[in-house]
Amino acid sequence: MGTGGGASGQGGGFGAFAPLILMFVIFYFLLIRPQQKKQKQHRQMLTSLKKGDRVITSGGLYGRITGITDTIVTLEISEKVRVKVGRSNIAGMAQSENPSTK
Repeated sequence: MGTGGGASGQGGGFGAFAPLILMFVIFYFLLIRPQQKKQKQHRQMLTSLKKGDRVITSGGLYGRITGITDTIVTLEISEKVRVKVGRSNIAGMAQSENPSTK
């Protein structure tokens, strides 16, 4: 009654990590990479802002840009009503308002 083959239980070190590596790869392509693309598009949108653009802030304010610096955007949200918001708080470009005629 021998105990031969004592080294047979130590194979497959990489095999134990394969499912973990596979889950990380799936996680990267489904979550991390799309978020990076979205952030890149947002940065490009922020750098392309100019006076007269209609935007929406992350707080939900719609307005037209009347002044812009590196960090602050001045929005006219109503006639003669202007607010200053951080440039990073601009969520996106607002849809143009085209009243439909019936």
